[in-house]
Amino acid sequence: MGGGSSHDCAKGIGLVASNGGKIHDYEGIDQSENPFVPYVAINTTAGTASEMTRFCIITDSSRKIKMAIVDWRVTPGASINDPDLMAGMPPALTAATGMDALTHAIEAYVSTAATPLTDSAALMAIELVSKYLPKAVANGADMEAREKMSFAQFLAGMAFNNASLGYVHAMAHQLGGFYNLPHGVCNAILLPVVSKFNVIGATERFGDIARAMGENTAGLSSREAADAAIEAIKALSVSVGIPKGLTELGVKEKDLETMAVNAKADACQLTNPRTATLQEVVQLFMEAM
Repeated sequence: MGGGSSHDCAKGIGLVASNGGKIHDYEGIDQSENPFVPYVAINTTAGTASEMTRFCIITDSSRKIKMAIVDWRVTPGASINDPDLMAGMPPALTAATGMDALTHAIEAYVSTAATPLTDSAALMAIELVSKYLPKAVANGADMEAREKMSFAQFLAGMAFNNASLGYVHAMAHQLGGFYNLPHGVCNAILLPVVSKFNVIGATERFGDIARAMGENTAGLSSREAADAAIEAIKALSVSVGIPKGLTELGVKEKDLETMAVNAKADACQLTNPRTATLQEVVQLFMEAM
């Protein structure tokens, strides 16, 4: 019971309990062999969707990275989302987890592994987050907003659980591992920067994202509509109080190349719509500073 960290911790314990060895043995994709222990996940935040996905993110403090474990066996047997359990989230946590859900949906929608099934879930999640996250941040007792955000994060989980993610998460994992920073805040800061980089690989899809976020794209070119999506992401981040850049979080330029190397090795980058060189990942970190 809890948010993403609680569920990922339970998944890590379950992996070792079921398969033995060390948690490091399961880094990567489908490394376990034995059936998972019984697992009921009760969610208390509207963001990570860890309560229903095959993703498990574990911090390796010795390497200063967040290990990405992607294994269908860690998918919980039962998942419970009750907005009443989310009503106590403070505004900053509501904002961070909500932007995490938006990032899941957007990265899944532009993923190279996207399908019509994941597209439908992702677009609805984007629409719901755009409409209801500001309301949930403004008034945590607004139960309609809490319920819609609960649906949104679950739909976004359905999308990325099948289509995977991209460089926003690959890079955010390194920021979390290096500096122990809030995952949703890192995603929110990186999302417009990486989206701008990705536009040439998924121009039409970013136009769809703009429309899902409520932007009027009538009369705009495909590229102009895509750019409108990026501006809408920025505006939403500002409206819910996300910091403007990584510098505000204490990130240092001297660490960027090391984090970029680790991001290039992260499983989430495999389905990014545009291939990035090491220096391009470093530049993306710089632009997010």
